Amino acid sequence: MGRWLKPDVYPLIAAMSFVTGMCVFQLTRNVLMNPDVRVSKSHRQSAVLDNADEGQRYSQHAFRRFLSTQRPEVFPALNRFFSESNSTDK
Repeated sequence: MGRWLKPDVYPLIAAMSFVTGMCVFQLTRNVLMNPDVRVSKSHRQSAVLDNADEGQRYSQHAFRRFLSTQRPEVFPALNRFFSESNSTDK
């Protein structure tokens, strides 16, 4: 019996596993923490929820607060290198 899984497929399996994990994480996060999702019957009975504070906490999570303090650069060291070398050439 030959090999049933070719090594060429490993990167595809890794990428699909990563994406599936991201989807499961986001769905779990929404079900457990989103103020607009109401799983229990007692919460579903109220038509309009007054939960602006809870919504603010959900949307402004720690990772978003961290990113708001960072500069929007992909490669800061590379950007500094090229901006400094251009200013000395003039």
